[in-house]
Parts: sequence; structure tokens; C-alpha cells
Amino acid sequence: MFAYEFMQNAFMASTFIAITCGLVGVFVSARGMSFLSHTLSEVGFAGAAFAVFAGISPLVGMLLFTIVSSIAVGKLSVKASRREASISAVSSLFVGLGILFLSLSDSSSSYATTILFGSIVGISRGDVWQLVGLAGAVLVTLCFGFRSLAFDSFDPDGARAQGLPRNLLSIYFLLILAVSVSIGAQIVGSLLVFILLTLPSAAAKYLGHTLPAMLAISVGAALIGVWLGLYLGYITNWPVTFFIAAIEFGFYFIALGIRRLRD
Repeated sequence: MFAYEFMQNAFMASTFIAITCGLVGVFVSARGMSFLSHTLSEVGFAGAAFAVFAGISPLVGMLLFTIVSSIAVGKLSVKASRREASISAVSSLFVGLGILFLSLSDSSSSYATTILFGSIVGISRGDVWQLVGLAGAVLVTLCFGFRSLAFDSFDPDGARAQGLPRNLLSIYFLLILAVSVSIGAQIVGSLLVFILLTLPSAAAKYLGHTLPAMLAISVGAALIGVWLGLYLGYITNWPVTFFIAAIEFGFYFIALGIRRLRD
């Protein structure tokens, strides 16, 4: 399997993507923002479609759209009373924009499928280094802001009492989430990137009793999901995204069962 360069590239890229999404996903769950990762995945689809239309890299388009829109979507969804309507409106708009850009770009339906569901064949070594660089930037940023972000995510009342700049922390987190969505979409596609941002961390929430344990479980589940998904996709020629989704759902289902047995 590793004699093929595209499989080497896929495993290298997916490793860093899984680590990034596994770590960021814990904070997504803690802050109750799973809805936002789903919305940003649809924004990423529009960004990639715009990139095809403009003749630039799909990753650049995703980064541009998700970074600009993440703060706006996050602010629109602060109040629970308007969250559902805001998400529906934004999702509908960007899905429509994505379809429009693809129709104007003369791209084939197969290219649209690649954007939506990912492709391990289309990842070049240059793409890998781009993804590694972005993932590394997210991880370094998380290291510097880890304590404040963890405090604000798991104890917002305490963070407010301590005078932490919660608005800045919120913007900081939204930017990290936007980059994570953009790089994660390169493997599982823009439509299903929220799988890696929500299911491993959801399983970790049921199994881990401390933050380090939750982070380790989430990253481990994400890594096993992408590695095993790539291997199964290679030997069966079935979509890799299907296997990743099924494996991560299996982790969540098992974790939920263990939690119920404990209760």
C-alpha cells in the first residue's frame, strides 16, 4: 500500500488532520458549538467551489470563506432563540452559492463530488506540506492559548469572574475552528468534515474524566478512524469517507454504551 505515493500522501495528511480535529473537537463539544462546525463545512463547500470558479486552490477558497464567515456565524448564533433560524439561513445561502459557482466554472460533477466527499487520490506532496503547515500552526496556537481557552470552554462563569477577555477568546477559537474545517475537508470532504470534529470528542466526553484524558481519547479515536478508513478504502475500493464515518460512529456508540453501563 505504501509503495504508492498517493497513499503515502493520504496517510501523512490524515495524521495531522486527525490530531488537529481531535484536539479542536474537544473544545467544540465543551462550548456547545457542534452546530457551527456543520455550518462551516457547508461554507467550506462554497469556498472550494468559488476557488474552482476563480482558478485558485480549493484549500485557499475554503480558508477564505470559513475564516471570514466563522466570526459572523458565531455572532449570529450566540442567542439560542435565534440559533436555529440563523444556521438554516446561512447554510442555505452558502450551499446555493456553492452550486452557483460550480455551475459557472464548467467543472464536471465528479469534481463537485470530490469537494463534497474528499479524495485521497488527488492529494499531492505539495498539498500535504500545506496541510501540515496549517495543522502545525493550529497546534502551536493551541499550545499558547490552551489554559485560557480550556478555562473559558469548561468554566465560562469562572472565566468571566477572573476577567478573561472572553470575546477575544471566542474570536480566537472561531478562527482555529475555521482552519480546522478547511484542512479536515481535504480528507473527508466539506460535507462530512464535522464527523472528525464532533464524534471523536463526543466519545471522549463519555469516557474521559479529565481534560488530558478527553484530549487523548479524542485524538486516538480520530487517528484510528482515518488510518483504518484509508486502509479499508484501499483494499475494497469503497469511499474512504464511508469507512471513517462508520468507524467514528462505532466509537461513539460504544462510548455511549459504556457510559450507560456506568450509570
